[in-house]
Amino acid sequence: MKLIIFGASGSVGHKLVEQALAQGHQVTAFIRDKSKLQINASNLQIAVGDVLQIETVELAIKRQDAVLCVLGAGRKGTVRSEGTRNIIQAMETTGVKRLICQSSLGVGDSRGNLNLFWKYFMFGLLLRPAYEDHARQEQYVRQSELDWTIVRPGAFTDGVHTGQYRHGFSSQDKTTRLKISRSDVADFLLKQLFDSTYLHKAASLSY
Repeated sequence: MKLIIFGASGSVGHKLVEQALAQGHQVTAFIRDKSKLQINASNLQIAVGDVLQIETVELAIKRQDAVLCVLGAGRKGTVRSEGTRNIIQAMETTGVKRLICQSSLGVGDSRGNLNLFWKYFMFGLLLRPAYEDHARQEQYVRQSELDWTIVRPGAFTDGVHTGQYRHGFSSQDKTTRLKISRSDVADFLLKQLFDSTYLHKAASLSY
């Protein structure tokens, strides 16, 4: 498939680009700084731009088969939500329908999966701006007319690519580890390209 990845130079985005290329997809990596993605492959194109500038986003999305959004913004900022809103607008303008968007475990009805530490200290205090940004991001995705899937991974680790993880568990499930490797997040995101199980749904993801 012809894929465009927003947030391609981030920690998950880098894994996503590598795995997508290995699977034979034609990949466009949308990044602000070309030097931050040191990957060379015949099936990789680099689109340098700012996700907050709708014109460059729209130009990059044209003629793609699917869009994968793994935008990051650290603990603060609104790049996730505002960038995702631009991506959605560009997709609706260009007619590209399939969107796979990474959010975070704990957002929306998955808040019930969190332990007290994550619920009240991490997302309630330390990471509250990031949590609220993800919540707005999900709202924009849900309000769109796209063929969307939201993926809510637990806390990222540097673990290896196992392909063995839990997904789609109940919002009341307290048995997950609330962690997953970046490589396995990328694995699950790519699997959604060929699986409609979570079409118009949010899938929680963890070990």
